[in-house]
Parts: sequence; C-alpha cells; structure tokens
Amino acid sequence: MSVRTIYPASLSIIQDEHEHLSSVIQGMRYFVRKIEGGGIAPDLKVFRAMLYYIMEYPEKVHHPKEEQYLFAKIKERTHQLDNELDALSEQHAKGELLVHRLFHALLDYEFGGKPAFAHFRDLVEQYAQFYFAHMRAEEEKIIPVARQVLNEHDWKEIDAAFLENRAHLDDAGARYKYEELFSLIVNITPAPIGVADPL
Repeated sequence: MSVRTIYPASLSIIQDEHEHLSSVIQGMRYFVRKIEGGGIAPDLKVFRAMLYYIMEYPEKVHHPKEEQYLFAKIKERTHQLDNELDALSEQHAKGELLVHRLFHALLDYEFGGKPAFAHFRDLVEQYAQFYFAHMRAEEEKIIPVARQVLNEHDWKEIDAAFLENRAHLDDAGARYKYEELFSLIVNITPAPIGVADPL
C-alpha cells in the first residue's frame, strides 16, 4: 500500500497541539531555570496558567481523541504496534498523575518558599522529559506506520472525528477558551519563550 501523499487533517491537528504543548512545557522549564539561576521570580500565575492548560486541554481533549480514533483504527489494521499503543495509552494516564503532582508541588513552593523549590524543579524536568519522549514516540513510531497501513476511508473517518470534535468545541466555546488561554500564556511569558518583556 502506498503512503498517502495528502497530509490528513487529523495529523495536522495533532501536530499543532504537540507544538502548543511543547511551547508550554518549555516555558515551564524556562521559569524554573530562571529561578534556579537567581533571576527574578516570575509571577506564579504564569505557572498556574501553564498547568491549567495542560490539565484541561491534553487530558480532556487531545489524549481521548488519539485513543478513540487514531489508535483504535491502527489496531484494526495491524497488530505490529499493539504494545506501543497500549504503552502510550498508559502514559496518558501517567501524564495526568504527573500533572497533578506538579500542581501540588507548585502550591508547596508558593506557600513553602525556597525549601520546596528543588522538588518542584525536579518534577518540572521529569514531566518535560516524559512528555517530550511521549510525543516523539507518537510522531516517529506511530504516525509513520499509520500513514502506511490506514487507507483513504480510514483517514476520512479519523479526520471527520477530529474535525467534528473541534467543531463541537468551537460551538461550545471550549476550544476558544483553550486558544485564549494559550495566547495568554504566550503573552505573559517573557522572551525567548513568549512575547512579554524579559525578566
């Protein structure tokens, strides 16, 4: 079966969402390293906005779409990625747990001060490494095989599901909320990650 030359809409959506998540996670890393280096501590509302974005968008929108549509359709067509897909689904659950731990570590740092910083810093780095590896696995292992084994009809179903989900979110105002939140994060995050004035 030849590789489809047209880039499916669902994969474009996944790529866009991965880029947004990468920007947010890099922003978290930047702030932690800024504090560790003795720089001016950023307003913690920035951390809270980043964690809220991760808790709301990937966990409630991005991951369910991947599992219900893309992963499920791949499993219908081939079993060569069953173990990898199951592992990625497990990582989705683990990622949610890590984010909740990050949120509590942020509260500990906010109210406990410097003694609680090291734990928060370590969790930020742990989450960043975990999630970047997770996205690489999807982009480098899963998507290339999907483009090989899924046919035109499969992609139409997957694209329709992703686009319908996106349209539903637009109608409900939810997607606008997430896009607005991401824009807020970019605008209040100092350069080089965001567009706000450097700390």
